[in-house]
Amino acid sequence: MQTERLTTLRDKLLSPWPGIWEGTWKRRNLLGGHIFRIEVLMFGLLVIAIPYFGSNIIAAANGVTFWNPEITLDRQIPVIGWMIAPYMALYLFYPATLICNPRDDRHRLELIAGVQMLSLATIFCSLFFLAFPAEIDMRSDIDWDSLSGWQASLFEMVHKMDQPWNAWPSLHIAHSYFLAHAITRWVKAGHGDSTGSRLFLLVLWVEFVLLCISILTTKQHYIWDLGTGLLVGFIGWRIALPVLDSIRALPDAEIHPFPNH
Repeated sequence: MQTERLTTLRDKLLSPWPGIWEGTWKRRNLLGGHIFRIEVLMFGLLVIAIPYFGSNIIAAANGVTFWNPEITLDRQIPVIGWMIAPYMALYLFYPATLICNPRDDRHRLELIAGVQMLSLATIFCSLFFLAFPAEIDMRSDIDWDSLSGWQASLFEMVHKMDQPWNAWPSLHIAHSYFLAHAITRWVKAGHGDSTGSRLFLLVLWVEFVLLCISILTTKQHYIWDLGTGLLVGFIGWRIALPVLDSIRALPDAEIHPFPNH
């Protein structure tokens, strides 16, 4: 009985949310499906950016650390200037996810479930940022004279956008873990086991590993943040995967969440 309740709750959370997706679904074929992707992107930006930056601003304004997760090893990890590139490459995961999602209704429904799961993970982490704030006090370790021009520019961009709060769980890691799995699923669905798809996925997962390292070597996060971010990403994907599989198994006659569209 408890398992059935959890399954029902999961399905309700990841089924298209009422009042949000009806119009988007109706427009899903406009301009070859690009309008649908743009609307999904806008939804994702809204429900991810507002909780993240809102909690970041509040935590920075309060200036209170609930618990400092820093350990000795965090300070011993060296700054590696060029690792700011794989750190910033997270922002390529979002358009890549949209591009790799096949343009059919079954996979569009999977995309909706995926972006809803990602938004729930963001809100969950943002609650931690507010309830257990921690300042990431390591930016002083960066030797700016050792950075090249482009490296310094990217570091400056990150520091202007993001106050050194919202430590754990690392959304950089939670998002990239989830999106890497989603991209892998949809690349295999759309392109099979071709040489091109294998090479692309190899690059994707190498980038994910580099990204995990980069949050430490750019002094943006602590080791604890990395571990808890991986945990959130893993749990989020494990929650979403059965829903995605059930969508894939649906009969064609039952694929449309809004039959009148």
